Amino acid sequence: MADFSRLFVPWGTYGALRDQLGSIRKIYVGNDRVLRRDDFGATSERVLLLHGFFQTRNLWDVMEDRLRFDGFSVMSFNLGGLFWRFNTHPVEKSAELIAEKVERLCEKHGFENLHIIGHSKGGLIARKYVQEHGGDKRVKSVVTLGTPHHGTPTAAVAVGLMGFGLVRSSARDLLPRSRLVRDLGRDRFPDHIPLTSIYSKQDLVCPWWCSTLHARGQSQMKNIAVTGIGHSQLAWDAGVYRHVKAALEEASNG
Repeated sequence: MADFSRLFVPWGTYGALRDQLGSIRKIYVGNDRVLRRDDFGATSERVLLLHGFFQTRNLWDVMEDRLRFDGFSVMSFNLGGLFWRFNTHPVEKSAELIAEKVERLCEKHGFENLHIIGHSKGGLIARKYVQEHGGDKRVKSVVTLGTPHHGTPTAAVAVGLMGFGLVRSSARDLLPRSRLVRDLGRDRFPDHIPLTSIYSKQDLVCPWWCSTLHARGQSQMKNIAVTGIGHSQLAWDAGVYRHVKAALEEASNG
């Protein structure tokens, strides 16, 4: 059961909100210009980071540093959206964007495959890319962090934030039983690509039961539950990173 106690302790409220939603200063109002690097050919293992709804690529600062330290080449994209930065585009549009960008980078830098780590909605974008936009030929593994594979009831807040449909966005994609969720669940995830879902029992944005994968006989699917970690905190917690690194290394050596 989620622990709400920190929200009622004055000195703990900010920390609890930061762990669930991310730092206002760093993620929401900070400069999110992509630092362009051309080291994609420097190692044999490349990782694409995809952030979630109403967040920016700044969410990945800690994860990116850790991955580079451990020898991975890392890329992340500005996914556009509200105010050209908050990743509110429909998942279908984002998946098409990822497919186009990945193909251009593969051609430019001469690599053939990559891993994807997706936080929240970013995990759904990764699945859409793999299942419907040719990613099955490029992707070696997918790791999702707090991704609503079955939708999440808190997406109703996002629907309201987007004017109850007046602003075209991915908010409705994230609802339970949305067309996107049904389509992804109906279409089989490729058997040759490991898919790992890491989720927290204390995630208030995407409750753990929304993130649990139902393998349906697919041996490459894995669920990893952690505790005491907030929704956004999944992207920078050291313990979560150890699980991420293990999944990447297992897929790289497989």
